[in-house]
Amino acid sequence: MGGDTEFLEHPISEDTLQLLFEASNTSNLEKSLEILIQNAKSDSGRSELASRRILPAVLSIVHSLTHASHHHHHHHNDTLSLCFKLLRNLCAGEAANQGSFLEHNGVAVVCSVLWLEAGSSGPDHGLVRWGLQVLANVSLAGKQHQHAIWEELYPVGFVSLARLGTKETCDLLCMVIYTCCDGNPEWFKKLSSDYGWPVMAEIVKTASSASFREDWLKLLLSRICLEESQLPVLFSKLQFVDVLEGEVTESKDDQFSFEQAFLLRILSEILNERLRDVTVSKDVALFVLRIFKKSIGVLEHAMRGKSSLPSGFAGVDVLGYSLTILRDICAQDGVRGNTEDANDVVDVLLSDGLIELLLSLLGALEAPAIIRKGLKQFENQDGTSCFSNPCPYKGFRRDIVALIGNCVYRRKHAQDEIRHRNGILLLLQQCVTDEDNPFLREWGIWSVRNMLEGNDENQKVVAELEIQGSADVPEITALGLRVEVDQRTRHAKLVNVP
Repeated sequence: MGGDTEFLEHPISEDTLQLLFEASNTSNLEKSLEILIQNAKSDSGRSELASRRILPAVLSIVHSLTHASHHHHHHHNDTLSLCFKLLRNLCAGEAANQGSFLEHNGVAVVCSVLWLEAGSSGPDHGLVRWGLQVLANVSLAGKQHQHAIWEELYPVGFVSLARLGTKETCDLLCMVIYTCCDGNPEWFKKLSSDYGWPVMAEIVKTASSASFREDWLKLLLSRICLEESQLPVLFSKLQFVDVLEGEVTESKDDQFSFEQAFLLRILSEILNERLRDVTVSKDVALFVLRIFKKSIGVLEHAMRGKSSLPSGFAGVDVLGYSLTILRDICAQDGVRGNTEDANDVVDVLLSDGLIELLLSLLGALEAPAIIRKGLKQFENQDGTSCFSNPCPYKGFRRDIVALIGNCVYRRKHAQDEIRHRNGILLLLQQCVTDEDNPFLREWGIWSVRNMLEGNDENQKVVAELEIQGSADVPEITALGLRVEVDQRTRHAKLVNVP
């Protein structure tokens, strides 16, 4: 290092260098840092280096290099990267080092490097990654450390780092933010405040284009959007985030941004993976239903989808993911054993006209291919020829049928509504295989079973349809039922196959 120190506004002291050289048994700074990085990988190594007070020495080197002349920028970045790797290892669960980091203003020292890189035209992404790894390990040490990080970076620093746009940075940033907020739950609300939402908007924007590897983003979005019920705030802030400032855009109901579609995709995955332990409030459920209703406009000009979700079209993806989120919200009382909260949420959705909407969408879809071949003309309940919409993505019909099946599960008033709206025959027609809707038959059978369970009136209608020949449904036998005519009343009824 010798000759480089003349370029430093705050030269590295001989004592500092000597301390590192003795601990590593070498007289070259880079070599010394590399040896100590290896030593700090074990508990005993970290402990020994803590007793030698290596961490304050490394922080002082970082401080000196941060104020270095730009002529040696790349060389200094290599040394800074080694310093960050060593700090990261030293702070991995070693209380003495974590305490020393705070005591010697380590958060500000590391963040000053991150600020410089985030504001640079050609940031060193590796350096930022190592710096965030240091903060991630420090954040695990407790509230004091979390407060120091939050004070230094919320909100502007977090926004700047999110804008760097790499998945490695995004994952680590989410980990740091989530860990800080998990120790201080009131900060989750700050992330959906006027000051905080740009942080989440930038993170979602980066993740939607650069992708992400780890689950920290999901944990963060689950907590903010679902548990804290802040989905409406974040969703609205993501509308056309890429529009140039000052440019006026007319927002139509069925226009959605790529970021909004991505947010719903992630929330749909979260719900599907954690159906038993994520609770969705009535407000969030109704908001998703409102999004779904708005997105239906895309069906007017949709082509038949060639792929499943994601389709690559923001409007279609918003339609599909809002539908699958509703499907899983309505499945929650089933998997949890009819809990009162989940039941209440479903009833709120039902009272907002969900069944009527779903039957109308299903009726307006072109019939499944297998039925289209058998029918010359697909007719509406009132006998008039119906206008047919294609499925905008593979699985759209199946998802509607699945949602109906979840709605009518052990809910007599929902089962009755299907009958009152002449939807029984329509639902029976979904018990077929369809190349555009994988597993349609299985979901169709599940939905018909739920519609019939414990409902004599619905069973009677199905039996009459079978006798009249209106519904040739071999799937009824798959439900363990068969049609029998009561000799006394001459009415058809469904009975269990012995």
